[in-house]
This record gives sequence, C-alpha cells and structure tokens, in this order.
Amino acid sequence: MTLVAGVDSSTQSCKVLIRDLSSGVIVRVGRATHPVGTEVDPEQWWTALQDAIADAGGLADVAAIAIGGQQHGMVILDSAGRVIRPALLWNDTRSAAAATALIAEVGASALAARTGSVPVASITITKLRWLADAEPPNAAMVAAVALPHDWLTWRLRGFGPDNPVLTELVTDRSDASGTGYFNPSTNTYDRDLLSRALRRDADDIVLPTVLRPDESRTIAVGSTAFPAHLVVAAGAGDNAAAAFGLGASTGDVVVSIGTSGTVFGVTDTPAHDETGTVAGFADVAGGFLPLVATLNAARILDATARLLGVDHTELGQLALTAEPGSSGLVLVPYFEGERTPNLPDATGSLLGLTLASATRPNLARAAIEGLLCGLAAGLDAITTHGVVATRLLVIGGAAQNPAVAAIAAQVFDLPVVIPEATEYVAAGAARQAAWALVGEQPQWPVAVAAEPSPDFRATIREQYAAATA
Repeated sequence: MTLVAGVDSSTQSCKVLIRDLSSGVIVRVGRATHPVGTEVDPEQWWTALQDAIADAGGLADVAAIAIGGQQHGMVILDSAGRVIRPALLWNDTRSAAAATALIAEVGASALAARTGSVPVASITITKLRWLADAEPPNAAMVAAVALPHDWLTWRLRGFGPDNPVLTELVTDRSDASGTGYFNPSTNTYDRDLLSRALRRDADDIVLPTVLRPDESRTIAVGSTAFPAHLVVAAGAGDNAAAAFGLGASTGDVVVSIGTSGTVFGVTDTPAHDETGTVAGFADVAGGFLPLVATLNAARILDATARLLGVDHTELGQLALTAEPGSSGLVLVPYFEGERTPNLPDATGSLLGLTLASATRPNLARAAIEGLLCGLAAGLDAITTHGVVATRLLVIGGAAQNPAVAAIAAQVFDLPVVIPEATEYVAAGAARQAAWALVGEQPQWPVAVAAEPSPDFRATIREQYAAATA
C-alpha cells in the first residue's frame, strides 16, 4: 500500500491525514493544538506539526506529503533564516488603517486588476505596511516573506536557522494569490506593490517560488528529521485545499463554517472586484477561486450556546422549535469586527426584540440564521464574478448539526449537500501530494452525510438585509 499525507495547519490546530493512494481511504490521523491569539511565534506551528505527524504514526512509510495552511499570515525572516517577530495571523485587524492607505495610494480598481483583490486587514500586504510604519527596525531586517504553509514546508524539508537557504522557500499560486502582491492571472509577483508596502526597495527580498500543482521538492541533503525519500508537494492555502479535497468543480459552491466563514467556487474566470467584496484568489489545479470571507462563523454558535447555557446539540434542538425568521428576531453577528462587509471595528447587534420574539428558541435560531445569511450574501457576490452555482457543499464542524443543515436549505435557494465530516483541507493536501507523486489527480470519492430537502424561505434573508442596511 502506497501512502500519502496531507496537513492542515489551521488557526486553532494542526491536523494530519495519511491516506491510501489508490482509494483515498484514511489510514491514520494525527492532531496537535495551536496557541490562541492573532499573532503567533511560527516555531509553535513547527512544534505542532511535528507533534501531529508523530500522533499520526510518523512518515517512515509515507511516500509524499503536502501542507495546507491558513492564508495571509505574515512570516518574516532575516538573512539568517530567523523569524524576526511573531507572525500576524489573518484575523489580526491592526492593519486596517494600512489597507485604507494602500487603497488610497494605488486605487481599488488598479489593485483589483493587478492582484485580483482589494486588500483588507487580513491580507498580507497590509500587514507588511503596518510593519513598516509600526516597527521600522524590523521592516529593515526583512530578507524573505513567507506565508504559514510556505514556512512550514521549508522547515519540513530541513531548512531553517540551521540551514537558512531562503531561495528554497516554495509555495503554490492559491496561497500566493492571497498576499496582495501576486497576480493570479499572470502568475507573477508584483514587486512594486511589495516595495510600496514595506516603504523600501523590495527587489532583493526573497519570495517563495511558485510551483506548478503537480510539482514537488525533496528533503534537504543531510536533514534527518524526516525520511529522505519523501516527496514534498507545493501545498496550498486552506480554502483552495478544501475545494480540492471535495473535488469541487464548475457549478459547486463551497460554504465552509470554521473559525472564519468562507464562500468560494471553482471557475476558469479570474475575478477583479474593485469593491473588495470578492477576493480573486487562485485554486489548486490551475483555475480560479473567487472567494468571500467573514471573520465570524462557528464562534457565533459557541457564544450563543454559552449565553443560553447549552451545548451545540441542544442549541440546534432549540433552534428547530422556532419558526423560520425567528419571529422577527435578527442577530447581526459581527462579534469580532467583520471582513465582509469590511467593518473591522464593528460589534454584533440583536434587533427585533419584542415580548413575543424574546425566547430562547428564537435566539438560538437567530444565531444560525445570522451566520448563514452573512454567507448567503457572499454567495450573491461571487456569482456576479464568474461563479456558476448549481449546488452548495457545506463543510465544517457546524455543518453536521441538523439545525444548521435544515436552516441552510431555508436560507440558500440552491440544493444543499452536507459532505461527511472530515478534515477537507488536509484531505485536499493529501490529494495534491498524490498528484505530485504519480503525475495525475486521484479521483477519490467524497461521502455525503445529508441532503436536506429544498425549503427556501425568502423572509429570513429579507429580515437580515433590512437589519444590515
């Protein structure tokens, strides 16, 4: 049996799936936690990756591996391969003012044309401008800029402070397309934008080499951390890896409910949304992945369950006892600011409180409806930028809650499919590793957990739209 491994280095944890090359069956799994926060020492990711690999039984019998990782995080290295400062994560909003400044300097239309996206606080380029303004000495030391998955791939291959070959940094176009200084249509870095961000000439700064989706690299000579035979694929950004793990194709739109919420679909058409709502990212396989992201997703349900003193199962049961529309109660769940719409300083609101609507079931349902309505607005946006939507694939732990599945069929006017729960980012990374190993994409089946009957209720979206107008 030939085995391949996929990694998901997410905001909260590191997961490893080891799969059979021929069938895609998951053979072993491993997991390790990440620290909480919006900035993290990357060494903690590296420790978690090693722990998760060990928890999965190691890589001695694995032929190939790829790493999927949270997008946008800023990992900056000096000329000796050392991390200069803790990495800023995608959900660190301190660079909101930097995003505004870059848009004012370059223009939203020009940025969308050059990179596919208008930067918001989550995008790497804004974090680099924040660095230049807030920590000039650190900005002056930057010799290389990487994303979390780039840096972890580099470390996995045997590079780092003890072997600081910066030119061995590699990435793929899906993750590069989320930096704000890469053009996914031409597959080239925009060094002028990088220079603007850092307020210095960036021609000498090392950026990861963008590999083809079937391309790979080897373990460094002399490295003993992992087997020398291991084929290391390019890896990917987390959303692109999830789409690849699902086998998403034209007509499929993926809604992912994790720490953040995302809506994205595979298309051959690049997106250039100068409003900044839709990010024109690339996918794993050579196409495009127009995407809308929200900062607030599964933790909306965490907070509501905590407020009501119930677990997630009980929250769903409560929600299903309320009528669609929650008797007019609307939760606008901007608990941590918001990325889409771009309101980094916003807070949540509860509207429509009356003696009739102020019930536990209505609040439980309003939380789920608010979560899904924010994502439905994202679906509206990506369909105006080349995405054909005929089926909705809803993933993430929250999707397995029967209430979320049932209410999704009421919020979205599309057939809803709930794939069986698994780590789809790691699954997609494993599929990419298999592609790099054998030269063709494996066709692994995706199991379905539920297909709720279509039950569209327009009033839910109408109430939410009125509350957010």
